Parts: sequence; structure tokens; C-alpha cells
Amino acid sequence: MRIALITLPLLLIAATTASAQDQDNARYVGDRGSHWTFEAGAGTDNRSKGTSKSGNDPYVFAEAQWNASNGFYADIEFETIDSAGSTVETEAEAGWQFSGGGFDFDVSTSHKWRVEADAGQDAAAWEFQADAMRKFGDLDTRLRVEHSPNGLGSTGAWTWVEGRLRFPLADRLTAGLTLGRREQDRSADYTGWNAGLTWEVRDGVDADLRWHDTNAHAAGDQYQGALVAAVTLTF
Repeated sequence: MRIALITLPLLLIAATTASAQDQDNARYVGDRGSHWTFEAGAGTDNRSKGTSKSGNDPYVFAEAQWNASNGFYADIEFETIDSAGSTVETEAEAGWQFSGGGFDFDVSTSHKWRVEADAGQDAAAWEFQADAMRKFGDLDTRLRVEHSPNGLGSTGAWTWVEGRLRFPLADRLTAGLTLGRREQDRSADYTGWNAGLTWEVRDGVDADLRWHDTNAHAAGDQYQGALVAAVTLTF
């Protein structure tokens, strides 16, 4: 019921405003000469859906992605974490980008593994994601829905619904706000959000400063708020 209550206003946001992505900068590469795109980066905390995956410690990540001219793409990625005894999470993903009715869409399926997770913890999971995006003038919006029938670690099935707004403040400087709701079996239901700035230092180099938080501080340290700085290289 709570997911349904948040989905309706987010759908209205997406229908009346605009488009984008988040750390998936390797997508929407436009007319790049190569079908390959590579990303690498680091940050003071590995945050996903408002919560920390790295025990509030710094992390690094890298990704290689192949993009077809018809919108299909596939990628592999690793990132450092601190969860369920594992320090590295890997991911293989395939998806399709397409447009219709004035919107851009991105649907994908991914399989994640946690290396050397504790015994009894689920070390692998399937996840499904769908984005609807639209841009009006300088304002971008995105509606994202993610679901896993059986999550990583001790988490069971979960669903995340998120809306995001982004808009330019100056040349190469963008502000963004994201609000989402996660409901999950065998773990806390919560609302997560982040707000911050992204500076395009130069072509292919982004620096990001963002506050992440949730309404579930009592559920553990990973749900506490934090100011996170990160840099991403795309080539």
C-alpha cells in the first residue's frame, strides 16, 4: 500500500517534468565513435538507495559497457562494499534504451554476486529495473522502479520506487534531488533521499557532493545520514 501511495505522485512528476540518469553515466552515450564506454570512480561512502553499502567507509568502482546502435547494451561492474562478510560486489547487466510518446525509457536485468560472503547469506541475486525519463527545457526528471524477488544478504524480496529532479545552476554545475521508497522482506521498510551538486570538471570527469539520508536511523548505522563526495571518470 505504501509503495502504491508513493508511485502515484512520482508518476505525476515524471509526466509533467523531465529526464536523466544517476551513476550510470555510461548509458545514453549518444554519437560516441566507439561502442565501448568505461567508467571508474571513488567516493567517501558507497551509497545506494540512501543507505551505505561500505560501512560508511570509502569505496572504488569500475565498469565496462558495450552499447549497440539500436539501444541494447551490456556491462560488467565491480564495487567495493562491506556487507555480509563480503568486500567486493560484482554485477553483469543487459538492457535496452528506447523512446516513445515523448519519453525515454531504459529497462534492464542484472545479476549480482558478493565475493566470499558469510555462510548462510545470499551471495547472488537478480534485479530488474525500469526508468521513464523526459526533459522539458533545462529540467530533467526520472521515475525509476526496481525489484528483486530475493535480495542479497538476508533480505528477501524488495521493491524500490524513486523520483529524481535535476537542473543546471551554472555552466557544468548541476543540482539534483532524489526521493525514493523501499519495501522489503526481512529488513526495514524506509524512505531514502539525497540532494547535492555535480560539477563537470572537464569532459569525462565529474565531481559530486551530496547528502544522503533515510527515515530509518534506528535500523542501523547504514541508514544514518552522511555527506558523500565522489569522483567519476568516463572514457
